[in-house]
Amino acid sequence: MPVVLKKDFFEKNTLKVAQDLLGKTLCVESKGGQVQRSAIIETEAYDGEADLACHASKGKTQRTKVMYEDAGICYVYLCYGIHWLLNLVTGPKDYPAAVLIRGLEDFTGPGRLTKGLGIDGSFNEKSLNERSGIWVEDSSCSEFKVCSGPRIGVDYAGEHWSKVPYRFWFSKK
Repeated sequence: MPVVLKKDFFEKNTLKVAQDLLGKTLCVESKGGQVQRSAIIETEAYDGEADLACHASKGKTQRTKVMYEDAGICYVYLCYGIHWLLNLVTGPKDYPAAVLIRGLEDFTGPGRLTKGLGIDGSFNEKSLNERSGIWVEDSSCSEFKVCSGPRIGVDYAGEHWSKVPYRFWFSKK
């Protein structure tokens, strides 16, 4: 039986969590009780108020308050009024950091994966566990190596923050 990742997995540094999530399995239970499972293949880290690409760079707001909560919960927001994006809150309480799930083996692109899995604003602030209907299971992929590069779509954050290698993905060894 697969092991569900607990809160302590997400309490680590957001860059570590973003890398360690690669190869893990995101699980979402539909309203009908079916569970969709898909391996995480791409992530992006957003690390605190100093990170100008992080939503919390402007401080704690109604939208970002979830990022200041305990690790291991969902931060889901609407992007461009069109796509729901799924982030997993990381690090210690009161330190706003999260990992955007950018790609799964079955869905590429953060908007496509939430649409495909039925993730919307109702998932915001849900704890990652089987009772909530969204969780992450431990699994590993040894035939891949982890690559990193700049995040996508964060040019607004300036030269430095748009180029830091906070995006992680798998590449064949």
